[in-house]
Amino acid sequence: MLVPFLLCSLIWGSTWLVIKDQIANDIPPVWSVTYRFIIAASAMFFLTAFRRLPFRIDARGQVVAAILGVLQFTLNFNFVYNAEYYVTSGLVAVLFALLIIPNAVLGRIFLGQKITGSFVAGSIVAIAGVALLFVHEYRAAPGTADMVAWGVGFTLLGILSASIANVMQAAKTLKAYPIIPLLAWAMLWGAALNGLYAFITSGPPVWENDWSYFGGILWLGIAASAVTFPLYFGLIRQIGAAKAAYSSVLVPVTAMTLSTIFEGYVWSTLAIGGAVLAMAGLLIAMQARKKSV
Repeated sequence: MLVPFLLCSLIWGSTWLVIKDQIANDIPPVWSVTYRFIIAASAMFFLTAFRRLPFRIDARGQVVAAILGVLQFTLNFNFVYNAEYYVTSGLVAVLFALLIIPNAVLGRIFLGQKITGSFVAGSIVAIAGVALLFVHEYRAAPGTADMVAWGVGFTLLGILSASIANVMQAAKTLKAYPIIPLLAWAMLWGAALNGLYAFITSGPPVWENDWSYFGGILWLGIAASAVTFPLYFGLIRQIGAAKAAYSSVLVPVTAMTLSTIFEGYVWSTLAIGGAVLAMAGLLIAMQARKKSV
């Protein structure tokens, strides 16, 4: 369990730098999202064939895949990409650590998943750390109050979309379908809907003849989608949506560490304190799970 958990956190922690570079060019964000999931869906279908899994899923499975595609791979990512127009990628990454809250609440409401006292304690400590990181990033944000409000609003909508998709994965209906073929179809639905939306709102496809852009699309499509989502949704099915979302607590810490290496990011006292508390909360929650097994 630890290896997929850390792998998802590390890879997703790197995506914020890549997405920032994707948004810096003249390509509409929705086309970048479309390209990402065309590549991701292709990789997932290749993996399905390589693992000799069935390509076909029944009509109910296609409906589920389409809903998952809309929530996770269309709404969620378009909200995130648009949020980064208004606020820093670090602020978006920090806010996404709050995914543990709606995942826990929705899991309790719709799936009856238990919320233990130790999980709450770990979450409170982690959220306190996230709050410190948020204050640090908010102070560093170059935009106006209105821009920050738009950025935070888009991010919260992305979190809600992702959370609903996360909780769906833990439902018995979805557990009946193998993760890899289901995700392949969901990503294909997501790519198709993104492409349709992009064509309507931004016109014909636009491409950047730049190796950094192409490399970023490959990294986001293969490593940050085709590799991580099967691992992450497998964690959700194994330990529940709330506990799996603790990977999002590590993401901003990873993102800031990479920013230190590649962008000269300087850690303030708030950032250091926030990172320490976030890690402490994560360790409390994971240790509590070990005791309950």
